[in-house]
Order: sequence, then C-alpha cells, then structure tokens
Amino acid sequence: MSPSSESALPAFDTSNFKYTQPPDPSWTYGQPIIATEQGRKWTEEEKEGWKTINAAEEDPKVMYALCISGLTPRPIAFVSTISDDGVENIAPFSWFNQVSHNPAVISVACASTPRHKDTANNIKATKGFTVNIISEPWIAQANSCSIDAPPGVSEWALSGLTREPSISVKPARVKESAFTMECELLQNVEIKNAAGAVVSNLIIGSIKYIHIRKAVLNERGLVDPAKLKPVGRMGDITYVKIGDGFRIPRPSWAESEEEIQKSLDASV
Repeated sequence: MSPSSESALPAFDTSNFKYTQPPDPSWTYGQPIIATEQGRKWTEEEKEGWKTINAAEEDPKVMYALCISGLTPRPIAFVSTISDDGVENIAPFSWFNQVSHNPAVISVACASTPRHKDTANNIKATKGFTVNIISEPWIAQANSCSIDAPPGVSEWALSGLTREPSISVKPARVKESAFTMECELLQNVEIKNAAGAVVSNLIIGSIKYIHIRKAVLNERGLVDPAKLKPVGRMGDITYVKIGDGFRIPRPSWAESEEEIQKSLDASV
C-alpha cells in the first residue's frame, strides 16, 4: 500500500472493545457449518481449490511472508534487555506466547537473520529481560524500536518511552505498558537450518514478577481487554486492534453427554 493510498484510509477507530454473540450461537453437536449463511459461503469458497507448499523446497523469504500472514493474530512481546557492557536494547517480537502457568513460563523467538539480534545475545549473556504488552495509545513509540539500528545503539531514546526500574532483573520495564513481566532465562533453544546454521533462538523465560496497572483490571481482578487495548500483529507491516469478542463455554462431557448422544443418533 502506497503512502498516498494510506492517507485516504479512514482515521483510527478509537471505539472500545465490546462483546458480541458468537458467530453461530445456535450450533449443536454434530451440526456442519453449512447450517449458517456464513458457513455456507466459507464452504463454497473451497471450490477454488488449494495451494500446497513444500516447506523444504520453498524460498525462505516466501515461507516467512506466508507464515506471518497465516499465523495471525499474534501477540507481541516488547522485550527490554541489557548487554554485558551495559547498553540497553528494546525491540518488539511477535513470535511470542505463554508456555505454562505453573511454573509461569513464556517463550520469545528471535530470528537470527539477517544478523543475530541484540535481544537474543543480551539475554544469553545476562539472563534477565522484561516483556511489556503493547497497547493502542503508544504503538507508534513501540514500532519505532523495530528499526534496524546498529549494535550498541539503544532504541529507548528513539521511542520516547519511559524506563521503570525492575525488581529482580537489570533491564527496565516500560512504564507506559499496563502489563509487564520480569523474566529470567530458563532455556535457549537454537533452531538450525539444514546446513546447521542457527536461524533462530527460542528464548524460554521464567516469569518472576508481573506488574499490572490497576486501571485495566475488572471486578474479578483479571485484565479487561477493553481497558488494556492490546495490539497484535498480522502479515507484512500490519498491526491489529481488538474490536469484538465473543464467549463460548468450554464443553463438558459430563454435562453434554445426553445432548451429544441425541445429536449422534439423529445423524445416523
């Protein structure tokens, strides 16, 4: 998309997150998706056929573009680190997620191409880092930290964001972030290509402390998405905000066994 076409886009929608009904609130066990108009349209599109990719033979650049456009939306880890010689670094990574809650562990993947990332090098050297969830009001500041600055240059000054001292690790957390985690390196898994070169470092970190703004909590003490306003990543350079949410209870066999049996009997 060219700058001129971007200028013609509507202004950013600042409306809050809201809950809606799920796409098919009347769905029952065993019912195919063609029972709804949306489902029928989705099924009809299958007639256009499939494109199958052999990952071992595809151009790595194409694989990258395909994967980040298909594996969406992705949460973003805004990671703050410090090098052995005291240079601070902060950068966003969308190959990030939770691994377990007990113990509390997260993962961040740092690609090593076209060069090894300062973030991975710093974490391996000093063990400590912070992960700061990005919210809508300061996405421009966070995005500035994705710049390909040379090693030894701190992105903090470019961003205009505020350092806040951590409790258990040396790197600062981002004061503007409403949900931040202080982490220590638990394990680094080197991902290698067919030639044996390290192409990514999968950083697995133990969460030591979580800092949450009270203003983003709901009455149950949990994070309210309408107040946190988290930002995610799509393909290419596209970010995404959270607009609508819907709740679907997790099925229970004990509670649903009779309903399931009736649905199965009706389909015979």
